[in-house]
Amino acid sequence: MMDQLRWDYLSCYGHPHLHTPNIDRIAREGMRFDNAYVQSPVCGPSRASFYTGRTVFSHGSTWNRVPLPIGEYTIGDYLRPHGMRCAVIGKTHLVPDPDLSGRYGVSPQSEIGVVLAEPGFEPFDRDDGIHTDAMVRAKPGLRYNTWLNELGYEGENPWQAYANSAQGENGEILSGWSMRNARLPARIREEHSESAYMTDRAIEFVRDSDETPWLLHLSYIKPHWPYMAPAPYHAMYGPDSFLPVVRSDEEKRDPHPVYGAFMEMEVSTTFSRDEVREAVLPAYMGLIRQIDDHLGRLFATLDAQGRMEDTMIVVTSDHGDYLGDHWLGEKELFHDQSMRVPLIIRDPRAGAARNTACDAMVEAIDLLPTFLDACGIEASRHRLEGHSLAPLLTGETPHGWRDHAFSEIDYAFYQAGERLGVDVSSARAY
Repeated sequence: MMDQLRWDYLSCYGHPHLHTPNIDRIAREGMRFDNAYVQSPVCGPSRASFYTGRTVFSHGSTWNRVPLPIGEYTIGDYLRPHGMRCAVIGKTHLVPDPDLSGRYGVSPQSEIGVVLAEPGFEPFDRDDGIHTDAMVRAKPGLRYNTWLNELGYEGENPWQAYANSAQGENGEILSGWSMRNARLPARIREEHSESAYMTDRAIEFVRDSDETPWLLHLSYIKPHWPYMAPAPYHAMYGPDSFLPVVRSDEEKRDPHPVYGAFMEMEVSTTFSRDEVREAVLPAYMGLIRQIDDHLGRLFATLDAQGRMEDTMIVVTSDHGDYLGDHWLGEKELFHDQSMRVPLIIRDPRAGAARNTACDAMVEAIDLLPTFLDACGIEASRHRLEGHSLAPLLTGETPHGWRDHAFSEIDYAFYQAGERLGVDVSSARAY
């Protein structure tokens, strides 16, 4: 999984200039879903739906850092009892339910506490990818920072000072949080960047695994902001490789109040400026190409280990990125730029479709039932709200397959909610 990757920023989905040969390989050897949608265009709730197979309305994690209730079953809860090791490298964006240590008295450091706190995953290397200096001081011990310190990168937070900052002409550090700096290379060596590190850890996981069946959630942090790519990826793309911006003045004339409030947010007015898109898009595209190159290393390892023959591979994203389309920044509303994601499944089993595209309407909540189906585990229909994609993977479209997708946001957490003066309990959009 990648974070904030738009469906149309891969060459197998038609991008004319951004070539992603390793992801294209998975599409050639599997099925590309052309109408895949997430349950929420926000990191945390979208991921909670991926992990539970349930809509945001049902699981209750409506925004980032709103915990899943303890009673929610996740991928690991379904697969572990059947002997499957379930691990995560990278981001989940979910936090422990405070009832865990409060009401129930379970230590988050205990074996069961770790499982409950990490949405059912073994935290092989959990890293949610946003680490300001204040956050690192409050919660030190980030493994990536420790690794960078061991390599000679100085300071308490090399994630910010090196991986997500650039260097000015006079040696000054320029923050990756400022989009004006996105055109510059990150201060870190490419092989020490976040995407390289996470791929290294995934390769380590694969090489060290025994014959125990496993599921690895490799969850890259990029191309999510800060939009800061290491050399040479920062300078691979220019304006002649950008997709045309999608917006019109008509959209600004008497918009829906919620849409209008989001257009007035600072991130949206910023991305509505052409010079911002011209600064950010090369970094965004470079970060995607970098991930593709590193996935090539991982796939080569799977080939060498003979694991390509018995491993289902899923390539997807938790949501998209407006990048200035529809006069918006970030991803929080209901356009294809934010809700529609790439979804590619390579199923190694005999009879699975190869090098095909499926135009059926599929959703993030369909992946968990698909995994259960692949493992021969009966789905809990009273909980799971998605449908297994197994029939589609063999070229069959079940009768009565859905013709719509359901997505929602809780905008009480945004400036838009304050601007509209909407009560917290009513600030929902569907």
